[in-house]
Amino acid sequence: MGSLFEEFFKKGQNRQSSGEVIYTNEPFENSDTQKFRATVSGRVQGVGFRFTTKQAADELGVGGIVRNESDGTVYVEAVGPEEKLSQFIEALRKGPSPSAEVDKVVVTYDKNIEEKSNFSQAN
Repeated sequence: MGSLFEEFFKKGQNRQSSGEVIYTNEPFENSDTQKFRATVSGRVQGVGFRFTTKQAADELGVGGIVRNESDGTVYVEAVGPEEKLSQFIEALRKGPSPSAEVDKVVVTYDKNIEEKSNFSQAN
């Protein structure tokens, strides 16, 4: 990366989080592409969570969006191969930002999520 933030991001790479992942349903059968929405709770606003979530998604080649919600949670939609999405969910659980403290990630697979070829950060 070579930026002023390089040490900041390295600090969080091997960090362990006790965040819990709750799946409300199963991935779709016979589908190369999976789609999910997730709500991430804990200390996830004001700590670079959206920025680092976008970075993680870009590195994995996952499409979608991330945005802050008014209740203090972060909302994520993601589209991609199941293996990549599993890695992405693990990144969300750990909290891609070293300053984040994830309590819970609630994941719901949803076929109605719009296809996205890239990942964007909202609000």
